[in-house]
Amino acid sequence: MGMKKFIISLILFIVIVSISGISTAMTHYQTVGTTTGLVTASALNVRQGPGTSYNKVTIVYKNEYVRIFAQIGDWYVIQTDKDYVGMVSKQYIKLIYPTQNSTGTQDSSTPSQTENTNGLTADEQEIFNLVNAQRTAAGLVALSIDTEVQKVARDKAQDMVDNNYFSHTSPIYGSPFDMMKSYGIKYKAAGENIAGNSSNSGAVNAWMNSEGHKANILSNNYNYTGIGVVSSPKYGKIYVQMFIGK
Repeated sequence: MGMKKFIISLILFIVIVSISGISTAMTHYQTVGTTTGLVTASALNVRQGPGTSYNKVTIVYKNEYVRIFAQIGDWYVIQTDKDYVGMVSKQYIKLIYPTQNSTGTQDSSTPSQTENTNGLTADEQEIFNLVNAQRTAAGLVALSIDTEVQKVARDKAQDMVDNNYFSHTSPIYGSPFDMMKSYGIKYKAAGENIAGNSSNSGAVNAWMNSEGHKANILSNNYNYTGIGVVSSPKYGKIYVQMFIGK
């Protein structure tokens, strides 16, 4: 064999060995059955790879939601609400499943694409799940859907889009309490959260970062809720969640 052929063969051998080594070392990823996770640590580092030796990208905090793409070993590949992408230790993330019911267990039923079996749309169901995850994480009883309050919340969300305003006070219905009264809703305590956001988890994160909205979500005075989510050309989506205590 000539020297030139020998050198080419040696280079090819080195490349093949290198590729083989990379393939052997690569950890395979797996899906986790959901795209939403709740941060349970007080402060959690988001890193460039699956291990503490990788550089930190950013930090997420307790009760924030993150989007989950996949699992690699004991780490999740995630995207934060501020669009950072990286990896976090799975032991500090609670998975939130799309069909999770109000008791925090996974429902085996398969809802339709437009409306779930309890009458909620997919967006409304996710908000319901995310809010109840915050309550159960705080040791509170999960909220239940009240069908009459549900109608009020949907009508309020549509009213905000149709009349191009963002306020608890509607030019048509008045305050949330006036509106509930006009719909015949009776309650001992009541409240309302509103948001304009492009994503469901973003809306709930915004509520949890606002003292007044967070107080509504984590209030022991409420045991029923209704949720309206309507597409908005200005915000992406308009969210209305109404709370009552009976």
